[in-house]
Amino acid sequence: MHDKRDESVVRLIEEFLTARATRKPSPHTLEAYRRDLRTVATLIGAHGTPPLPLDELMISALSSRVMRAAFARFAAPRAASSVHRAWSSWNSFFTFLVAEGVVAGNPMPAVGRPRAPLPQPKPLRGEDTPEELLASVAREDERQRDPWPERDVAVLALALCAGLRLSELLALRVSSLTGRPGERRVDVAGKGGRPRVVPIEPELDRVLVAYLDSRTGRFGSRSVRPDSALLVDRRGEPLRRGGLQYLVDSCYRRAGIVDRVPRGARLHALRHTFATRLAEDGASAAEIMRLLGHASLASSQAYIEVTAGQQRAAVRSNRTNRALAGLVPDPQG
Repeated sequence: MHDKRDESVVRLIEEFLTARATRKPSPHTLEAYRRDLRTVATLIGAHGTPPLPLDELMISALSSRVMRAAFARFAAPRAASSVHRAWSSWNSFFTFLVAEGVVAGNPMPAVGRPRAPLPQPKPLRGEDTPEELLASVAREDERQRDPWPERDVAVLALALCAGLRLSELLALRVSSLTGRPGERRVDVAGKGGRPRVVPIEPELDRVLVAYLDSRTGRFGSRSVRPDSALLVDRRGEPLRRGGLQYLVDSCYRRAGIVDRVPRGARLHALRHTFATRLAEDGASAAEIMRLLGHASLASSQAYIEVTAGQQRAAVRSNRTNRALAGLVPDPQG
């Protein structure tokens, strides 16, 4: 066993985060780990005998009894989902310490945790809101300094008709669009490093082709090389998180539907709309789970395995695709 039993908790937290970084989590995930670990550790130090500042708290002080008391204080003013997330962070932390030989066991199973509530879908409100949004954004707005409707529609359509997360949109390359005409698909680098393939219908394909053509016109053919980011800003630079969120928010404002976007959903409302409409139009839970790339897919593979043909049929049932049909002419007439 390594002689780290009297090492500072703060130091070990940073070691743990360094180890987690090799899994390539998002910066937001790492920061959430750090916040949960340090917040509970601060409570432990503040209520010790004698009280200790966080920097002086040693790992040997973290017994099951101490952890239960700290989580009781942590839970009092917080939602069940926040407590559940913090519990998971500390469970991962202690699992790491056990593997490193720093502590003999993990005390977290002795600490109660609330059941994580299932997240509630937050689709756009209003039966025809997605169609209104797409139609509005497809029109050039003279009030914009540099309108680029082809790009804006492409962003919205990928979320509405392929169900991509914000991080997945940012990770797309031009080469992510693959397949022959009629069998087109997008290769997605999913959450937690789980790749998936989402079929795209001809209407969405035409929207993406129109966007790439407009991009070539703006920045030249070198801007659409296979390894280039699929989504770029008005200077031709890859879109970043803040820029993409601002773009989607501005689309909501231009379409006049801000009041139909659930609070806190922003771009994720488009992904939820994708899933909700699939369910309403007959797709099974298995098809939806696979298309969205939910984490539970790995443990449920045996009974939710879906063929490529079934996935394409599920995507085809999404009626938002039909809203794209009138935005870009079909080159084959």
